[in-house]
Amino acid sequence: MTQQDSVNVTENAESTVQVVDNTGPSLLAPGKGLLRPVSVAGAMEHALQHRERVGVQDFVLLEDYQSEAAFIDNLRKRFNENIIYTYIGNVLISVNPYKNLPIYTEEKIQQYYKKAFFEAPPHVFAIADNAYRSLVYEHREQCILISGESGSGKTEASKKVLEYIAARTKHLRTVETVKDKLLQTNPLLEAFGNAKTNRNDNSSRFGKYMDVQFNYEGAPVGGHILNYLLEKSRVVSQMAGERNFHIFYQLLAGADQEMMNSLRLQGRPEAYKFCNTTDSHTQASKINDADQFRTIRDAMKVIEIGEAEQAEIFQIVASVLHLGNVKFVRNDKGNAEILTHDANSGNVAELLKVDSTKLRSVLTSRTIEARGDVVNTPLDVEQAQFARDALAKAIYDKHFSWLVKRLNAALAPAQFGDRDSVFGILDIYGFEIFPKNCFEQFCINYCNEKLQQLFIQLTLKQEQEEYLREGIEWEPVVYFNNIVICDLIEARHQGIISILDDECLRPGDATDYSLLEKLNQRLDKHKHYKSHRNVDTKTQKLMGRDEFCIVHYAGEVTYSVKTFLEKNNDLLFRDIQALMATSGNTIVEQCFKDANLTSKKRPETAITQFKNSLNDLIKILSSKEPSYIRCIKPNDFKMPMQMDDKLISHQVKYLGLMENLRVRRAGFAYRRTYEAFLERYKCLCAETWPVWRGPASEGVRKLVEVMNYEREEYRMGNTKIFIRFPKTLFETEDAYQIKKNDIATIIQSRWRGYWQRKQYLKMRAAAIIIQKWVRRFLAQRLLARRKKAAEVIRAFIKGFITRNGPETPENRRFLGIAKVHWLKRLATRLPTKILDLSWPVPPATCQEASKELQRLHRALLSRKYRLALSPENKKQFELKVLAEKMFKGHKNSYPASVRNRFVVDRLSSELQVLRGTFMASAAWPTGEKLIYSSEAIKYDRRGYKPRERALLASDKALYVLDAAGRKTFKLKHRLPLEKLRVIVTNETDSLVLIKIPQELKKDKGDLIISVPELIESLTIVTDYTKKPELIEIVDTRTIAHNLVNGKQGGTIEVINGPQPAIQRAKSGNLLVVASP
Repeated sequence: MTQQDSVNVTENAESTVQVVDNTGPSLLAPGKGLLRPVSVAGAMEHALQHRERVGVQDFVLLEDYQSEAAFIDNLRKRFNENIIYTYIGNVLISVNPYKNLPIYTEEKIQQYYKKAFFEAPPHVFAIADNAYRSLVYEHREQCILISGESGSGKTEASKKVLEYIAARTKHLRTVETVKDKLLQTNPLLEAFGNAKTNRNDNSSRFGKYMDVQFNYEGAPVGGHILNYLLEKSRVVSQMAGERNFHIFYQLLAGADQEMMNSLRLQGRPEAYKFCNTTDSHTQASKINDADQFRTIRDAMKVIEIGEAEQAEIFQIVASVLHLGNVKFVRNDKGNAEILTHDANSGNVAELLKVDSTKLRSVLTSRTIEARGDVVNTPLDVEQAQFARDALAKAIYDKHFSWLVKRLNAALAPAQFGDRDSVFGILDIYGFEIFPKNCFEQFCINYCNEKLQQLFIQLTLKQEQEEYLREGIEWEPVVYFNNIVICDLIEARHQGIISILDDECLRPGDATDYSLLEKLNQRLDKHKHYKSHRNVDTKTQKLMGRDEFCIVHYAGEVTYSVKTFLEKNNDLLFRDIQALMATSGNTIVEQCFKDANLTSKKRPETAITQFKNSLNDLIKILSSKEPSYIRCIKPNDFKMPMQMDDKLISHQVKYLGLMENLRVRRAGFAYRRTYEAFLERYKCLCAETWPVWRGPASEGVRKLVEVMNYEREEYRMGNTKIFIRFPKTLFETEDAYQIKKNDIATIIQSRWRGYWQRKQYLKMRAAAIIIQKWVRRFLAQRLLARRKKAAEVIRAFIKGFITRNGPETPENRRFLGIAKVHWLKRLATRLPTKILDLSWPVPPATCQEASKELQRLHRALLSRKYRLALSPENKKQFELKVLAEKMFKGHKNSYPASVRNRFVVDRLSSELQVLRGTFMASAAWPTGEKLIYSSEAIKYDRRGYKPRERALLASDKALYVLDAAGRKTFKLKHRLPLEKLRVIVTNETDSLVLIKIPQELKKDKGDLIISVPELIESLTIVTDYTKKPELIEIVDTRTIAHNLVNGKQGGTIEVINGPQPAIQRAKSGNLLVVASP
């Protein structure tokens, strides 16, 4: 096979190999592919051949793994190809595409079903499937840690994990209700815990850890949710361009009028202080909020939150809105009071079902107990506003915690056995660095420091365990241990948290500035703490005097101490707590009744509560096998296909991705089981190709020797080969890609021989079967034909014998055949000319049909003849038909006239000239049309002397002209046609007697004329006059004619003789001799 006759080998996304011949048809069966074994169809190696275009799908394979620029460039290559997922070992990096991609379909779910981690391209489904299989088959409890900044797609990632678990378990019975409840917790928690920020339209403003509980079959049976650090300060204030929590806008946009009336609400967010921000609330967002409100109502039904509970939930939300509109004025004593006509406080009291007067009192004064004395102290306006805001935050925060507990009650399994296990999903805020960082950012970044510490510890632990299992010497990894930062924050008596709590609890006038002073005094010498006084001059210009800086693992973050003490204290006056505990709203009453109102002990601060919750979370995560999803936001404008390198670099740092990569690459960049490695690369060694019969490890050893691996490039473990440098793997993969076409040639030849042999055997077997059945069919058909032929011959003979008799069943078919044959003969022998009267002789049974067919055929020939006639010939026929009607059977000379054509002009050429002169004279009336001309003999009335005359017939009159010896015609008679009556005999003579009416007798009586073509002339004139009744044919031997004034003239005698003649008889009469 030449180079031009080579084959192409391609590997598609479904991890199958397709061999295509460049010169001929496909080498595979139609619709089939050469499927590699699923267990070794590694997707990572398949993608290496395209690494220049789409990058590597595992950052561990980056050659320059220390370079952040190379890291970001690999992300960009994949992002530009709409590939948003990449691995760092077993950590998934997800870049928010800001558009819908077709990568979450049912087909994609099936692609990751029961696949080993690296057998398919990076995907959130791969993380979910790997964790689920470890949970079900190895009984190791799992957790997936999802982190990233706001807008990076953390919430969507957690949804996709839950959707995959739901799809993976849909074949199990009795789990639909549980799955529905698990999925429906998302819209509820998003409505009450998410808000629109400048970075994200659906930003989670709390941390969430969800445990999904599975039974021994791997079916979800329940769940449990833990929430962390709800951003309750958002209830009372938001940054420019941001919104409060979604539920406020959803309630205002989606509630019906009846509910709005019962909650005393208007449908305009700008009417409420807590929602009236610079963010424009467009109609489009209202429609979206209305849709979301219907969604959360449906979710509440699935979670089994009843109508009564729903009503109380929305009363609490509405009360917070009304509480923000409560206004305070300064009275004469300088204290705060609420105007009596202020309806907002009344609305709050009505919705929370507390006494309106007491509510006004606790918002404008507080009770202080000192040394056994109880003193009621009025509040100024600023303090009253603080109390109002504190109540709003407390109500919303405690209500949110109640909602999480309520969801947990709905998700709680009926029973949780020893064989059941837990799958955790942590969706928590990522590291935050804003231009102005406050108490919330301090808590969030402290949480990320703890998670980063856990991440590094668990990653190193996993690496050490794998090295130990494989029998490879562990090499110490140099990495940044951020425990020093965690200690800076949380160390007992020395950490920032301890100092903050001490300042909150100490007597005296503690302020944010006194807190900053103590931090500077105690921590100034710590290398990860910076204050305004111990930094260089350049930094001092950028750093405020009310700020301090912590050098986190992700970089330096400057915090403003303003509101640190206020937010850490999180105090709510006891009077307000006591009033809320008496609320008729059962949810509010449950939220506040647990507070120990009689205890003199100060409650734990907010940061201490958060630290304790965080430590509990770390314990939970440490007890499980973790998986990681790191979410990255490509730009701040939510635009698809755009990457901001500076923003990406910032996130890569605070997510600790480079540190993670360095830890992962400190040992070996690539590891695979011997079986998988040998299955892919065995073609590179003659000893291992095509089948290696020995242990897989020995086969890999042979491969390594052929590829000339150096000792420092690899290690052989118990079950895996470890390759230290990506370059080594790339060279191996490139050699495989080159070798692949050679292997394809071998596959082609073997497959073509196998396939053609198989096709030949199938065709041969089919041909034998076809031949057998064809022979059988042909024999049966021949037998049937012979039998039928014998029956036909027998019937034909019987029919022939009885053919002349009446039709019977025996001769009916014969007669039918005879008719058919006669018709076929007739069709070829039909006369083609109208004068051909011949006709084929028909059989006896076809006599009547023959006559009818002959008649029809004659009619057809006649019609064809008529249609073929010219106008002149047609006129001749019309005249002949008229002559037949007038003279046939009436005048004996008629038969002689049939054969001759009628001519309208019988004058000689000399007379024609005279006729022209006459018609041009005044004697010929204008407008008259000449219809017939002929020479004639006129006989006198007395003596019957013959005289030559010319007859002209117009459409109006008959002209008798004399041309004897003249150069012109002389008009002798002009007789109107309509007044004439013509008499002719029935003999063969040419005599015409024209009877002239009395008024025309000036012409001396009747006119006797002999016309040579009698029938012709009378027919033509009658054709114009349309009055055949003017012509009278008499059957008599004598005809009398009149003279002037009707006097009896002579007599015309008619006889038969051998020679026709018209002459005067001896008797004195006119004798007409007609030939017999």
